[in-house]
Amino acid sequence: MCIRIAVVDELKTIAIWDPTEVTIYLDRGTHPHDLIRELHAILTIDLGAPHIPGAGLHCFCGERIELPGELTITTLPVGAAPL
Repeated sequence: MCIRIAVVDELKTIAIWDPTEVTIYLDRGTHPHDLIRELHAILTIDLGAPHIPGAGLHCFCGERIELPGELTITTLPVGAAPL
């Protein structure tokens, strides 16, 4: 994968692209739906990654991007739908 994903505390926004580090920083406290939406926008709009409906997130090289394990939801609130 060309792009690294890092989770940090207390960003001023949900996600930030750092071209120097080739890293997208994600705010740890963000709701997963908002985080995915912001990450998708950075990848497709800002970086020109392909948008493949239903196929998850992809790098601009076309390789699938996996989110860090610390962002994985282990339990869902009652009545919540999975991502």
